[in-house]
Amino acid sequence: MVDLNLGQALFHPRAIALVGASADPKKNTSRAQRVLHKAGYAGRILPINPGRAEIFGDAAYPDIRDAPGPIDHALVMVPAPAVLPAIEGCIEKGVRVATIYSAGFAEMGDAGRALQDRVVAVARAGGLRLIGPNCLGLVNVTDGVPITNNAAVEAEVLRPGPLGLVSQSGSMMGALLSRAGARGLSFAKIVSVGNECDLGVGELAELIVEDEATKLLLLFMETFRDAPALARAARRAHVLGKPVIAYKLGRSELGRQIAVSHTGAMVGGDELADAFFREHGILRVDTLDGLVELPRMVLGRSPPKGRRVAVLTGTGGGAAMIVDRLGSLGIEVVPPTPAIQETYGVSDSPLIDLPMGGAPGEYARVFRDLVASDHCDVVVGVLGSTSRLRPGQVNENILSVYDGSKPIAVFCAPQADEALRISDEAGVAAFRSPETCADALHAYLTWQAPREVPPAVDVTAAAAQVESAEVFDEVQACALFSTMGIEVAQTQVVTAPDQVRGIAGRCAVKLLSPDILHKTDAGLVRLHIEGDAPIAAVVTEFLATAARKFPTARIRGVLVAAMQTGLAEVILGFRRDPEIGPVVMLGMGGVLAELRASHALRIAPVDLDTAWEMIAAVPELRMLQGFRNLPRGDVAALAHAIVALSNLALLPKVQEAEINPLIIRAEGRGAVAVDGLVAFGDVHP
Repeated sequence: MVDLNLGQALFHPRAIALVGASADPKKNTSRAQRVLHKAGYAGRILPINPGRAEIFGDAAYPDIRDAPGPIDHALVMVPAPAVLPAIEGCIEKGVRVATIYSAGFAEMGDAGRALQDRVVAVARAGGLRLIGPNCLGLVNVTDGVPITNNAAVEAEVLRPGPLGLVSQSGSMMGALLSRAGARGLSFAKIVSVGNECDLGVGELAELIVEDEATKLLLLFMETFRDAPALARAARRAHVLGKPVIAYKLGRSELGRQIAVSHTGAMVGGDELADAFFREHGILRVDTLDGLVELPRMVLGRSPPKGRRVAVLTGTGGGAAMIVDRLGSLGIEVVPPTPAIQETYGVSDSPLIDLPMGGAPGEYARVFRDLVASDHCDVVVGVLGSTSRLRPGQVNENILSVYDGSKPIAVFCAPQADEALRISDEAGVAAFRSPETCADALHAYLTWQAPREVPPAVDVTAAAAQVESAEVFDEVQACALFSTMGIEVAQTQVVTAPDQVRGIAGRCAVKLLSPDILHKTDAGLVRLHIEGDAPIAAVVTEFLATAARKFPTARIRGVLVAAMQTGLAEVILGFRRDPEIGPVVMLGMGGVLAELRASHALRIAPVDLDTAWEMIAAVPELRMLQGFRNLPRGDVAALAHAIVALSNLALLPKVQEAEINPLIIRAEGRGAVAVDGLVAFGDVHP
């Protein structure tokens, strides 16, 4: 539940205390007071400075406790060691929110983190919410309430607009303010979150999407700190018809460092971010300009039904750069319809090259017909050198015939600032570079509604299996998978070579120990062994090798299993990521799992539709679906196994799990888990 009273204190405070305000105009700590005056803030401004009785015309007070009347919001600008006493004063005064500008906390190492933790503990005990520390504050542009020391806010003329922004980078708050302003875009609410010791991106996004003035939310992100709240915000934004666009930099290596499974090693932070954004209906751009130039394409719109783009150009080279990039991103560039080809004498090339020197008005008529056609979901108009010499051309050839029925994009090959300005004023997405244009088109055309959360299944029996467990070996792991509804191979465990009697057929032999995770690498797996004597010899060898190489490992015997055959091997993995929560992964399996690039990742749990979507995302699995008359595999059984493994998300104790390989048999004969791993750990979001 969103705390609207918190939103009132954040963005509509009746009084603001500036703790550590300076009378020296050269100091950053004097800027917040100046920008409040410049914005015409109608509430009370209360500078807190023990050495001053007045600052810039406002009465100053030695301590926040001495300031008159109720105070909703405090901007804390004192050195780090003085922040805790300032927070204690805020609590005594009954302040609802404190924004901490001061640096010197968790970003500085262990000592700073310890101080930050103490500040948070005191604030929570006193019912005080915090933004920061190490942040540049926030701005309610709509109502003229800037609570910030950001130099760009002082330098820019703030005009209210439809955009919201939550930024994990303080400097990018000002950069985006100026970049958006240069393109005629304005903001309603802006927040710099700093270290996110309390209020984070997710909770602030929840508040901002409820703001009537905010029609679209931008996120500048470095990491995920409160993913569940951000997921709620994105889903609520979708209900309200407010797109959310994210630019995320950085690739988290934490997961790879602590992973015990192939899954953890195969999946990078960037893929996890993609999975999260896709799951919750967030558009992702890869360029900073895309964050500024995409909004006009999606404002007031819903996710597209298809992924088809038509490109009309008067300059082949400029358009070719866009088409080339779109192709590498998997976006379909479609040729004109037969009717358009016949009417205008153009070819069936996906790049519709129509020289500007052609029949008068022809470019505009083709553009109009492309927009009206249902064979594409977005139309790109590319203009050549004349867009710089005659910027009105953008109006003649595009804007004059555009009815707004579908999104369009304009790219001017030369530096054509005036043509871009005309497009901006018309509310049409216009781009300075082909890379940014392609980036924005990709973000829009891959945008989808948040995925419905699958209904919970009964995992009572599985929960009982893991309740008291500390570590699982392969037999126990496969028993858990069986309980979840996945077929597993039948096995026999022997603890001495003389226990090997009457085992028929070729077998896989493997040491059984929960402490030796990747036994192939340790030479403790042998395949295609047949006959009691050879199997007994391998058992003797493995027990001796384990005792010599792994003297502290718990050895539970040697596992003997009949060799399984099928058409393909896949790896199924589950992981509870420390940033975004549970995910499920599908890839090609076996000992080469980490060397194969093709895999699909989704937020867990998933339903059958999503499982089939994952299968379609792994190109090698086409060979199981009738490709070139190859035998068909039981892909349906694979889909059910994906769903089953993903339901481990409902068991908070399970940190990682993996089936490698899962052998896919012929169609109608199922899929069988041959080897498994389950690891337990701390519960993450």
